[in-house]
Amino acid sequence: MNDPDRATPDKAGEQRLVMLGRVTGAYGIQGWVKVHSETSPRDNIVRYSPWCLEQRGQRATHIVSAGRLQGKSVVAKLVGCDDRDAAEQLIGAYIQVQRGQLPEPSRPGEYYWADLIGLAVETTDGVSLGRIERLFETGANDVIVVQGERERLIPYVWGQMVREVDLDLGVMRVEWDPEF
Repeated sequence: MNDPDRATPDKAGEQRLVMLGRVTGAYGIQGWVKVHSETSPRDNIVRYSPWCLEQRGQRATHIVSAGRLQGKSVVAKLVGCDDRDAAEQLIGAYIQVQRGQLPEPSRPGEYYWADLIGLAVETTDGVSLGRIERLFETGANDVIVVQGERERLIPYVWGQMVREVDLDLGVMRVEWDPEF
């Protein structure tokens, strides 16, 4: 596991960013923004400040001064975003934070998706299946998308399909038929 007090550096020595949501609209006239949050619960996104907002290839850091649930949405107030026009300029921006800002998972077998993406995937017999390209939710469980010589969709079911995750070695071992 990573040290919770620092982000994992990328190859350039910068801290790795994790996407938590995006700005979807302006709220009111005092510079508040509406946010689509990927955190659980949704309003946790306002606890992770500062945000790195990425839009049209540009990144800017913003401090969150306030935030709350507003109906089915989350709204946030950013320092320096003081009117509706400024808030509208941020619509579409992706909200990212440094990996080190997130708490470490609390249970064995629990990982952030961002920590799993890019891991090599192999069967418990040592057969390479490829790398984790992305994950997505279904009603029953999360699914790992593994890209190798072909794409495989493997249910993320800890202990049954997913047998081991070694972040230090960069590998996930799965109980999976390589022909499937």
